[in-house]
Amino acid sequence: MRIGVVTFPGSLDDRDAQRAVRLAGAEPVALWHGDHDLQGVDAIVLPGGFSYGDYLRCGAIAAVSPIMTEVVSAANSGMPVLGICNGFQILVEAHLLPGGLIRNDHGDFICRDQRLRVENTSTDWTNGFTAGQEITIPLKNGEGGFIADAETIARLEGEGRVVFRYLDVNPNGSIDDIAGITNERGNVVGLMPHPEHATEPGFGPDTPAAMRSGVDGLTFFTSAISALVSR
Repeated sequence: MRIGVVTFPGSLDDRDAQRAVRLAGAEPVALWHGDHDLQGVDAIVLPGGFSYGDYLRCGAIAAVSPIMTEVVSAANSGMPVLGICNGFQILVEAHLLPGGLIRNDHGDFICRDQRLRVENTSTDWTNGFTAGQEITIPLKNGEGGFIADAETIARLEGEGRVVFRYLDVNPNGSIDDIAGITNERGNVVGLMPHPEHATEPGFGPDTPAAMRSGVDGLTFFTSAISALVSR
């Protein structure tokens, strides 16, 4: 199984995402923003960072980079696509997901281990979770507030397309505590927290069992592999 990770100018977490793919049991494939070649991958990850320096709007320039023509086409054909933080912003700017991401309501960059509730386990990236499961994933962003008009929010909520919701604290002012959403088909998922930073013991969030032992993020990547195997 080959999962591509796209690198844009300003990507910070592409290597971490590649490592997460490898830990999950798939082959990571480095993809370059300026190419039109997906190299035959089975799924795609758009990683976190500050693509193109966040000029204009976060993700706005990356959304029209050459590789995104291929990513949009693949996503519309059903390929699993995960957008993490800046990757989520890119998915929104590319109109693969609705809504928008704006400056955190408190005006500050935030970095913390964030508890989430899994709301939707039917997507390609969440089928390994159980409904209502509470997980802890690192969060780091300055413009992570999810917004949308009332009609879009009602549709996302009504169709069960809110995939993750913040617990304990809303870290950025997102409407309805929304931390991540999916498209109608369930193959495209975007979220602000970083699952690739919670995939390996010794490097993840603290848990009651031990410091830095949290690996809840690994399930994102094993879920995608399971979804692809079952097709």
